[in-house]
Amino acid sequence: MGVSLFTVTWLREAGHDALHLRDEGLQRLSDAAILVKARRENRIVLTMDLDFGSLLALNQEPLPSVILFRLSNERSQFVNERLAIILAQCADALEAGALISVSDETFRVRNLPI
Repeated sequence: MGVSLFTVTWLREAGHDALHLRDEGLQRLSDAAILVKARRENRIVLTMDLDFGSLLALNQEPLPSVILFRLSNERSQFVNERLAIILAQCADALEAGALISVSDETFRVRNLPI
């Protein structure tokens, strides 16, 4: 959660099969249930919620991948710019299972399980 619907639209326009939990009326779904849903649907979770790192560590599962934004500017344009870099440079890691922590200037990839 916290990722704008504008980012989802941007992803769709770029050809990605993206959805927002709000699209399915699931915006109140628990973090754990989000991970289960993402794993079942072979999706990548985009979030600004730091709890996902802890949940991934507890689950010890190789999927789903999570992109965790830790940005000072959370406006969709800036998120999209950072996300474009991650998608271009980390496709293999995302496919295999990774937690990618994205800051304003850098990103860190941790392979799953952690």
